[in-house]
Amino acid sequence: MRKNVIYWMYFLLPTLLSATEYHVSPSGNDAGTGLSDNPFRTINHAAQIALPGDTVTVHAGTYREWVNPLNGGESDWKRILYRAAEGERVELKGSELVTGWKKEKNGVWKVVLPNRFFGDYNPFNDKLYGDWLWSENTYHTADVYLNDVSLYEVTSLEKVFTPDTIRSIRDPQGSTQCWFAQVDAEQTTIYANFGEANPNKETVEVSVRPTCFYPTREGLNYITIQGFHVSQAATQWAAPTAEQVGMIATHWCKGWIIEDNVIKNSRSNGITLGKERSSGHNLECNDKRLDGTLHYIEVIFNVLRRGWSKENIGSHIVRNNVISDCEQTGICGSMGGAFSEIYGNHIYNILVKQQFGGAEMAGIKLHGAIDTYIHNNRIHKTGNYGIWLDWMAQGAHVSSNLFYDNATSDLFFEVDHGPYIVDNNIALSAYSVHENTDGGAYLHNLFGGSIGRYDDARYTPYHLNHSTEIKGFRTITEGDHRFYNNVFVGGTNEKQQYGLIMFDASQWPIYAEDNLFYNGAKPMTGKEQGKVTESINPNLRIEETADAVYLVSDVDWQTLLAGKGKGIDAARLGITKLTGFRFEHTDGTPYVLRMDYFGKERAAQSPAIGPLENIPSSNRLKVW
Repeated sequence: MRKNVIYWMYFLLPTLLSATEYHVSPSGNDAGTGLSDNPFRTINHAAQIALPGDTVTVHAGTYREWVNPLNGGESDWKRILYRAAEGERVELKGSELVTGWKKEKNGVWKVVLPNRFFGDYNPFNDKLYGDWLWSENTYHTADVYLNDVSLYEVTSLEKVFTPDTIRSIRDPQGSTQCWFAQVDAEQTTIYANFGEANPNKETVEVSVRPTCFYPTREGLNYITIQGFHVSQAATQWAAPTAEQVGMIATHWCKGWIIEDNVIKNSRSNGITLGKERSSGHNLECNDKRLDGTLHYIEVIFNVLRRGWSKENIGSHIVRNNVISDCEQTGICGSMGGAFSEIYGNHIYNILVKQQFGGAEMAGIKLHGAIDTYIHNNRIHKTGNYGIWLDWMAQGAHVSSNLFYDNATSDLFFEVDHGPYIVDNNIALSAYSVHENTDGGAYLHNLFGGSIGRYDDARYTPYHLNHSTEIKGFRTITEGDHRFYNNVFVGGTNEKQQYGLIMFDASQWPIYAEDNLFYNGAKPMTGKEQGKVTESINPNLRIEETADAVYLVSDVDWQTLLAGKGKGIDAARLGITKLTGFRFEHTDGTPYVLRMDYFGKERAAQSPAIGPLENIPSSNRLKVW
């Protein structure tokens, strides 16, 4: 106790006493002092002044600006905090209001904007572009919003006046609300089909800025962004070989906290924890000497030379945000998300308009998620994967997440060498897991969909333990996984494989014990891996209410989850064949599975099978 008091007096108290709290208000003036009685008008002005230890408190209103901070913090104890004032709604937007629409015909309206309206960046003249984007040079980074709902871009003026009904995951019944723009040297003309709506009586906005909060300088560490509503930026496609700029973007730095925000309506990405530009920018598009794999290997060595290490990069916290309506990812990052923690986020409606596609689309898409801990998130209604960990997820821990209604699969692990850990997750989409990796531990999960795998001949790196430093390169030799205490539920789709049957062809051994297999889910051939019950079909489904999510089964949980497994720790899991490392928590301590999906303590010797330790007697369970 005495030591803590001394620390407070001599180290923390001087920092707090020297810190300044700046205020920002729509009624303020950037020529003011920024104090509570004389606030600034813009957040960005405060961001040019704030120093380590300072707080920028932003009051209710809409701020249409790009916040480009000049400084970062110095440590966890001396951050720069940007926060919405308590109880106040603060909108940070990458868009501008547009009025003065002129009616044409067939529900189409037109507005002509001088190009100076956009400043030095006109997203209606900027195409989505980048490596592994399949609709390259077709659509723009711009978007048009009617009452905070984005319209569909069409590729010709004729299609605005005679639109086909556009069907997507977002609009399964179809929509005719769309836009097309023409840009010349002087002006931008936007044609929009608003259906029955009159845009002059509604709120119409167009995206004009490529980001909302992004420092153009690298290395601005220890920044906190708290409590904002961030939306409507014209974000560019973010390939792992490119500078990655979302609506909130960290830009190759360390120790940010992004918490309690509502992040919505990004053309591409909500939050990016990605790399910088100098190590490579869309190399596959711009340099055809090499294929994408070799380009990315070169990028990895480039970022290592640019300081990619735990001491310099990553260690971010992204928590308790609501992220929706982004058309590439909710959260993405190439190598800059290493050593980070992502938890408590609700991520949904990602890539649901389905206008463009590519290989980098998911609720959370990370490359190089070394020692990254992703837990207790709710991820649903994505047009691709829930979580996609691609290349170098060594030491990653994916735990206690809730997945459902994801179009491709809930989890995808691609060309990762272990060890990595997947425990206590509830995965209920038609496809639960897709993978081409080695060295994974799948423990106490509930998989309500199929498990798929495929072979991959690419050489990808593995690392020294808890480090970015490369130990070697290897192709994926499928196998060396552990499946303990999981529940697998089958289905009726004959084209899908449920359970562990697809691992029959694995080159390295698969270790499996104490699993439960229901309704056509099958263990590997000729091996004892748990109890198989063909006759029970729980018909698992999700029920959403205004304030909760329930998992419902036709079979009561005590019947479905009957059985005990064995305790799981690092000694039981052993070492991964390729890397030679034990399974550890992201902090380097030996792995022990102590908690269940709800954070309740598990029995050490005979834990319940599946994600729940204390199993209810009903068939309806609140899971979020």
